[in-house]
Amino acid sequence: MRAVGYQIPAPITDEASLVDIDLPKPEPKGRQLLVEVKAISVNPVDSKIRKSAKPEAGSWRVLGWDAAGRVVATGSDASLFKPGDDVFYSGALAPQGTNAEFHLVDERLVGSKPSSLHYAEAAALPLTAITAFEALFDRLDVKKPVIGAANAILIIGGAGGVGSIAIQLARQLTDLTVIATASRPETRDWVLGLGAHHIVDHSRPIAAQVATLGIGAPAFVFSTTNTDRHLAEIADLIAPQGRFGLIDDPQTLDINPFKRKSVSVHWELMFTRSLYETQDMAAQGEHLNELARLVDDGTIRTTLGETFGTINAANLKRAHALIETGKAKGKIVLEGF
Repeated sequence: MRAVGYQIPAPITDEASLVDIDLPKPEPKGRQLLVEVKAISVNPVDSKIRKSAKPEAGSWRVLGWDAAGRVVATGSDASLFKPGDDVFYSGALAPQGTNAEFHLVDERLVGSKPSSLHYAEAAALPLTAITAFEALFDRLDVKKPVIGAANAILIIGGAGGVGSIAIQLARQLTDLTVIATASRPETRDWVLGLGAHHIVDHSRPIAAQVATLGIGAPAFVFSTTNTDRHLAEIADLIAPQGRFGLIDDPQTLDINPFKRKSVSVHWELMFTRSLYETQDMAAQGEHLNELARLVDDGTIRTTLGETFGTINAANLKRAHALIETGKAKGKIVLEGF
């Protein structure tokens, strides 16, 4: 089967950073599904792992987590899907990812593709949607009020993949006032179109801008990017006893400034459930099925930003390069081989 992989971690400008290769077609076992990949999307984690994780000598590492496709075979213990079903998912931190014609995934991590979306539109959603669902409802518990705080959430990095879906979920599924950050005209328009009530510019001090909104100190802050850069501002603007969540990878995270306000800190990594095979691992498939329902009834829309053509090394290099600039709007998707 055709795939895109690498053997040596390298900058995206290096010829060997991503290579078109041919690999054996895998076979499903246990609760695995074998999915014919129709479309994928690219996430910051793809770039992080490509630059840092070295495969075993002589082996190829295939990246990619988001996928939409069709089930072509199932393992002996699989019962949730059958061949011919259209699905979408983000999978686990496995050695072989979705940048291939066929991919193995545990059925508990899979949802039925929204019937109203094409494969490319569906592939934009899984990783960011699961991350946003878990961050908002499992970690920050945004439906539980913070007494005395403004019933509001600040989402830092509103135009990114996770921010784009988090804005929609917060706006459509809660009564929170949604404040999002964006710094360019095109990203401000994007964030407003997703339903944010207010926009602040993350290239300038955030706390003073939030204060001028006149709504009070937000109960919740969800940071998707550059957390270390904004940490002092977050500690200043968040309400006493508020809840703060983050998903990025700051080199250091000094949370001492939160002690005075008794602010709780919540990490979110969507791979935790699959990595440790937690008892509630199937919650990710349930989140995706709920997302599909919300998409099909018009409540949530795809966050596809750009389509970069077919799935091959050249187009994936372009996608990784844009991701690494930090200026992508929504999700970058590739479709077909």
